[in-house]
Amino acid sequence: MSIVKNVAVVGHASKGKTTLTEAMLNVAGVTERMGRTTDGNTVSDSDVEEKKRGVSISSSLLQFTYDDARINIIDTPGLFDFAMGAAEGLRASDSAIVVVSARSGLAAGAEKAFRNAGKKGMARIIVTSKMDDERADFYKAFNGLVAKFGTTMCPVVVPIITAGKVAGYYNMIDDTAYTYDGVHKKPSDIIHDDKARFEAVKEVFSEAVAGTDDELMEKYFDGEPLTKEDKLKGLSLGVAQGSVVPVFALSGLTGQGVDMLLDFIKDCCPAPKSEYAVDAEGEPVEISVDENAPLAAVCFKTVADPFIGKLNYFKAVSGKIVQGKTVVNSRTGKSERVGKIVNMLGIKQNEAKEISAGEIGAVVKLDGFKTGDTMCEQSRVVTLDGVNVPTPCYSMAIKSDKKGEEEKISNALQKLIEEDPSLSYKVNNETHQSILSGLGEQHLDVCLSKLGAKYNVSATLEKPRVAYRETITRKVSAQGRHKKQSGGHGQFGDVFIEFEPYDTEELIFAERVVGGSVPKNFFPAVEKGLRESMEKGVLAGYPMVGVKATLYDGSYHPVDSSEMSFKMAASLAFKAGIPDAGPILLEPIVTLNAVCNDEVMGDVIGDINKRRGRVLGMTPSGDGMQEIVAEVPESEMTTFSTSMRQITQGRGSFTTEFARYDRCPEHIAQKVIAESKNEE
Repeated sequence: MSIVKNVAVVGHASKGKTTLTEAMLNVAGVTERMGRTTDGNTVSDSDVEEKKRGVSISSSLLQFTYDDARINIIDTPGLFDFAMGAAEGLRASDSAIVVVSARSGLAAGAEKAFRNAGKKGMARIIVTSKMDDERADFYKAFNGLVAKFGTTMCPVVVPIITAGKVAGYYNMIDDTAYTYDGVHKKPSDIIHDDKARFEAVKEVFSEAVAGTDDELMEKYFDGEPLTKEDKLKGLSLGVAQGSVVPVFALSGLTGQGVDMLLDFIKDCCPAPKSEYAVDAEGEPVEISVDENAPLAAVCFKTVADPFIGKLNYFKAVSGKIVQGKTVVNSRTGKSERVGKIVNMLGIKQNEAKEISAGEIGAVVKLDGFKTGDTMCEQSRVVTLDGVNVPTPCYSMAIKSDKKGEEEKISNALQKLIEEDPSLSYKVNNETHQSILSGLGEQHLDVCLSKLGAKYNVSATLEKPRVAYRETITRKVSAQGRHKKQSGGHGQFGDVFIEFEPYDTEELIFAERVVGGSVPKNFFPAVEKGLRESMEKGVLAGYPMVGVKATLYDGSYHPVDSSEMSFKMAASLAFKAGIPDAGPILLEPIVTLNAVCNDEVMGDVIGDINKRRGRVLGMTPSGDGMQEIVAEVPESEMTTFSTSMRQITQGRGSFTTEFARYDRCPEHIAQKVIAESKNEE
């Protein structure tokens, strides 16, 4: 089909995104009736967890035909914990519909989605949903959009208010008022109660459209009315350039106004466009949307389900994905034959012949491909931009509820990570905990539920342990004497060792033995005994750092002395001397880079200060945002993700990176030491 439109539906949670996509399917004649999120029967939210929670947790591809156009809609989650779904949708689409509630106005998730789509150079449409709600106020919502985003806002379909209620909708493109019978519209002569306001909105529309083209602007200033063709031309130009953001009033619940949105997608949203890739030599190359060119397609989503098998979703930029064709994975360099190709309607699969340039589809049971990979041909190996995977910011230790199922849980988690790369899993060899990281509490909670439902394993989350260190603050000398006699050869080793603070992580071992009181061949054994002792400090059993140990005297027995004897003697010297060397606990410090909206910067800094953090600086980062750089103890960061989300209403983000170890305050150290003794 020559007309292809790829559109992501994005925005804040529970503002009507999935309801809108249900209405689109119904208006397009794909479904006989609209499902409801509250009933758990929508086409998009087909996952068990989605039905249980009543919210989207993953992206859903809905492919259908509307008039003579192929429409590919990707419904995405609005909760920040499931931002991976929005990242998938934005990567595969050329336009983004940002859903805003006409009742509550612009929410944080919608603002963030709007800006993310803009950064990717995508066409953007805003839908003010829930016009069926008696508390809906389109004009208040529209003014809020203009205040936040400026005069690019262009009202295309607006409500006609009569007697305080929505009586119909006015389409600026054909200058016609419509009333609805179900989802079917008919022209009407109804008039808006506030004629002055209505005329002002029409003027905003005309000025925005005229501003996209010199010829249209001249016509507008000459007082000539813009024709429908003029408006479609101007809107198409403005949307593609980003100088116009069309705003549609509609009700997803009733389906009223949705047909005009679909018409606009078909007529004005941009077609798939060329992209830049990197060739085998690392040089940039432009990939044109041409089905006769060599294949270049990006995998934007993966489903690895034990019940339905593996599915890789692709957007083809050039060429065609055809069943039986041998393709190359540019990441691995390996070749693979394409199996069955399907179009998707939620989880329903419809067999397809191919995925042509500009199109979207899924391939069944590809072994080597994962999200972000590029499928290409041996004749032209290229790598397209992958998916912007959100960085995990919330970590917990995961523990099997049944002994012996650790490997089973690990394997299941790898499958979940294949589906959702915003999850990560690793084993901390120091704390001996398995750490599961994601985008928030709900994200990890869903992960646990999926482990049980899909892989029949049960696990619990607990607070991760902090990898503290121990060190000393003053110089001491100590003797370690190991003597054992039990018939035959005995054991004897005697050492005098000086311990002192030293600015290094590893143990520094030195010797200044004179007169052969300790033979040189036993020096390595002494060092080994000390290094093993350093693995477990005397305060709370954490590894020791910053110690220099100098062997300066001792004695030996010509028969009973051995490497083992001197290793034991060194260990005894360590245990005798370190408690008198002013041992202290060190805590890990991380560098925090937090981005937040200007108006809550003080609250974020206050939260950082409460966590014993030290702010190093603040820098404006554009769009009314500030970047805060601070140093914070790692032990205080466990709940920062939740606090940051609450303070910024989801607008903020942050990353952390290990900086160094610092002395732990005495009251904190005593608590850590007491906890370690209780665990023993």
